[in-house]
Amino acid sequence: MRTKYFNDGVIGNEKVTASYSEKGELIRLFYGSADFKQFVDYNHIGLKINDSALIYLHQDVNNRFNQEYIQDTNVLKTDIYNAYFNVNITQIDFVPIKENVLIRKFKIKNENRIDLNINLLVYSKTLTDINNDTSGYYKCESLIQYNHDFSMCTFSKERPLSVQINGVSNNFMEGQIGGKDYVGMSSDSGISYSVGLLKPGEEREIDIFVYISKNKEFHLITGIDDEIARIKKLNTNKLLNETISFWREYIVKHDVKNINSTHVGQKVKDIYNRSILLFPLLINHKTGGISAGIEVDEGKTRCGRYSYCWTRDAAFITEAFDLVGMSDKTELFYLNFCKSTQCKNGMWEQRFYTDGRLAPSWGYQVDETASVIFGTYAHYKVCRDINFLKNTIEMCEKAIGFLEKYIDDIFSNKFQMQLSYDLWEEYEGYSLYSLSSIFAAFSAMIKIYNELKKSYKAKSKQENIEKKIEKLTSEVLKIREYCENTFYDEEKKCYVRNNNDKKMDISMLGMIIPFHMFSSRDKKIENTIERMEMTLRTYTGGFVRYENDTYMSNPNPNPWAIATLWMAWYYLEAGKNKEALSCFTFVTNSAATNGLLGEQINNQTMKPAWVIGLTWSHAMYLLLLDKLLNKGLLK
Repeated sequence: MRTKYFNDGVIGNEKVTASYSEKGELIRLFYGSADFKQFVDYNHIGLKINDSALIYLHQDVNNRFNQEYIQDTNVLKTDIYNAYFNVNITQIDFVPIKENVLIRKFKIKNENRIDLNINLLVYSKTLTDINNDTSGYYKCESLIQYNHDFSMCTFSKERPLSVQINGVSNNFMEGQIGGKDYVGMSSDSGISYSVGLLKPGEEREIDIFVYISKNKEFHLITGIDDEIARIKKLNTNKLLNETISFWREYIVKHDVKNINSTHVGQKVKDIYNRSILLFPLLINHKTGGISAGIEVDEGKTRCGRYSYCWTRDAAFITEAFDLVGMSDKTELFYLNFCKSTQCKNGMWEQRFYTDGRLAPSWGYQVDETASVIFGTYAHYKVCRDINFLKNTIEMCEKAIGFLEKYIDDIFSNKFQMQLSYDLWEEYEGYSLYSLSSIFAAFSAMIKIYNELKKSYKAKSKQENIEKKIEKLTSEVLKIREYCENTFYDEEKKCYVRNNNDKKMDISMLGMIIPFHMFSSRDKKIENTIERMEMTLRTYTGGFVRYENDTYMSNPNPNPWAIATLWMAWYYLEAGKNKEALSCFTFVTNSAATNGLLGEQINNQTMKPAWVIGLTWSHAMYLLLLDKLLNKGLLK
């Protein structure tokens, strides 16, 4: 598979998600959910003009590009101008809300002084493997690329000019599509259409549909014909207008803080609105699973992949959901996804597919389990629905049981339980962040019990809860004492992330916010922050995860959006409003032009450097925006 690291644009609905390069190339297409299943290896669009060789629409040296979302929507518009032929192409990509089909509209205008005869060519290579081999098939005037389970169909309302099932790579760049086969054992095939003869100043439109079908729903031989015929009859302009209206109304519905009515800068509003529009594209609307982002590296050439659900990430993300009126998705996550993925011993594994199945992992992270309890109570503080706590109490108690065993194993010096990975999934052992998260989980459970106690009339139930609160209160004090004695380095006069490498790490902020194990005004904390500022701040003003963090940025560390926003959060807690605003502004200025935030920020370009549209980055941004507004620091 060709390496495609950057998703510059993301569109979709509840079942279909598509991502694009900044030049308008379709690089990924998911059906079912945003993390599974992906079909596209590559999808190339070309124009054959008169007797020229192919103009590869998304890479030609004579092409100029400009891309943007149609304002406040998940409709992507890419303008392409070919300076050699003076042809202007407007490409609009969208997925209707109630039709699970990708629609690609191409408006082609001749701005030359001569007539131009234009053909549009599609070269589609789908993913294939030995256990689910993909082949090509031409029927219903459609290019159908099928395997055992699914069929991906490419077609238009226009009749095809030519189709090629085998060997397209040999002649596509010459602008030729053709062959004798209607079916063949090939995962790459092509189809072409005549746009026609365009006179100077004349323009013409052609719509390309990309439709994915489950073969059990529409049998490839007998059933898919009628569905393709139905889709061809769709009024694409009407669907486009409906899609634009839906997403604009979606922002209005979810702008519960009325951010768009405030005087915050337009860039802040752009990121805020893009966050609202991105979230529904990354949720599994059946299970409540939340993808960390659209996949960037299926081949694991630079990372262990991203498009999975981490319950720890989701605990931050669901807080952002609550801020923008998506509490129904928060509850779906805790009441359905978390319940269905919890192990019998009470823990959660490292990461999952958003449908709830276990994803490839390499260990467990104890903070994943602690974060679910912490996040459960965080949502209750918003919804104040005692039934939500009653519906999650069994799940939380099982998780607490696991965490108590983990803590007892440490305090007893037995160290028999398997070691946990840290927040960044690199160090295996005991870390300050992980212990802080357990402190927060126990503290949240005490508050959950206190809320439930009020709702129980039976004295026996109240007394039972009192005993549980008493035990957890004792555990909380022990954890705080253990962390202070274990992770405070007397030589450095500050806390360290673990006792192995003793590095400064932005995740150490967890002991202050959001977990509140120590006060931001504690002298030891102030010493720690001072050292963090000296070692983790980049020359551009952002913050890295930890000392000498060269992940995706060798040799010089890139700042991370979540690290910089986390430091802004601490500054607000400590009353350092000017510093908080500086960090927030740094991340605001680092956003892509379309409002998407990355995981990292390139120190040279000050733009996203890795994983564009990271869910956690957008969630943290909304959390900080809300806190800044509540303090009256953004006007």
